Amino acid sequence: MLKKKLMMMVLVVLVGMTFAGNVFAAENEASEKDIVTVAKDAGNFSVLVAALEKVGLAETLKGDGPFTVFAPTDEAFEKLLKDLDITAEELLARDDLKDILLYHVVAGKVLSTDLKDGMKVDTLAEKKAKIKLDPVRINKANVVTPDIAASNGVIHVIDQVLLP
Repeated sequence: MLKKKLMMMVLVVLVGMTFAGNVFAAENEASEKDIVTVAKDAGNFSVLVAALEKVGLAETLKGDGPFTVFAPTDEAFEKLLKDLDITAEELLARDDLKDILLYHVVAGKVLSTDLKDGMKVDTLAEKKAKIKLDPVRINKANVVTPDIAASNGVIHVIDQVLLP
């Protein structure tokens, strides 16, 4: 009987260690990918990734960083296209596309816990964006999913495209 209890305890510990190892590996796998790869793999940032590639920022955001990207979803881009009455192709052809995208990027790794109500963050477009809390927003865009880890920074998913 004692032998059965000991075997059962060993089995429980081994299963627990395996589960913990799998969780740790999954977290590390996500953080071993750069910002662009994480965005591509997520599946809901295809317009953002296409735009980054179009203006040459994808390579920058694959670099060392660290960077913080406030990443609009495909749905956010669809809303912008509708509001501006343009197509995705017309958006990708805009002269100010690079500035629009740079307005979504902050140098350094800024987690949601680092944000303070009313603070202004310097974007790579050399313009400031205002942070509000409760709920967390940048300008008028809601942060719908904060703190997605990448090897070279962090992504905060937002529900609107920011315009400088």
